[in-house]
Amino acid sequence: MDCAPSLCPAVTQEIQNAPEMCDGSSMEDGLVDAFGDLAALPVEAGERRPTCFRCRRPQKVCLCPFLPPQPLEVSTCLYVVQHPAEESRVLRTVPLLAACLPQGKCNVIVGRRFNEEKHPELAAVCRDSRTLILYPGPKSENLEELVQYQEVGTAKYNVIIIDGTWSQAKNMFLKNSLFHLPKQVQLNRTLSSQYVIRTQPSNICLSTLECAAVALSILERNDEIQEVLLKPLKALCSFQLQHGAQIHHSKEHLLKNGMYDKPMPKNKRKIKRMEKLLSDHSICPR
Repeated sequence: MDCAPSLCPAVTQEIQNAPEMCDGSSMEDGLVDAFGDLAALPVEAGERRPTCFRCRRPQKVCLCPFLPPQPLEVSTCLYVVQHPAEESRVLRTVPLLAACLPQGKCNVIVGRRFNEEKHPELAAVCRDSRTLILYPGPKSENLEELVQYQEVGTAKYNVIIIDGTWSQAKNMFLKNSLFHLPKQVQLNRTLSSQYVIRTQPSNICLSTLECAAVALSILERNDEIQEVLLKPLKALCSFQLQHGAQIHHSKEHLLKNGMYDKPMPKNKRKIKRMEKLLSDHSICPR
């Protein structure tokens, strides 16, 4: 994900059931940590193309024409906690999100482990009663219902979004006790992801930018925000598809239509997850 999995970084039922899955899996967690460290190692790069300062895209494929002329005025403050591996991905959505918002309204904090000593500012945000963390699960409240009876402008929220693949987001949430302090919320609006150039677990799982777009439109009581934020994402996907990229159907779609061409897992737990993709319609609740 570039997530809200996602999940948001928007994340899956697999994540919701994570406490049951993680019992007795310290060895597996160690492997995840080890491979996560490898993924975060810097890659030796050749000469880089000139980059647009605003959208962070190569200048020849700049997406600034699709960004709002002026940053959107919002009272909500976003905190995107980003897995280190996301920094090296070419088709990231967070730079586009940040380019659409005023300075200080989209704060990106890179790392895998966060604590009070090393991240005092983030710790203070997590302890703030106005802070929400966008992460689905049994304890999550519906964001729309949470603000339904509040007057516009009465509360200025902070929203934490985890940015990484679905498994990275799950691991970051479980391993960071700070993320268990804010009120946990999820999105229930029906929206199919427009981020078709990257594979999602389920048809209704969203990218980090999409999660932020929906959350901001709800908190700011302004549906136009969602439309404005999704415009550069649609342009990015359209450009990539015009230049050879393929549409990435979700794993759920591939399984249901007999198009999944990878070897089926032998691990019983992974098989169970696959079965849920086929049978559960709330795999990635919002």
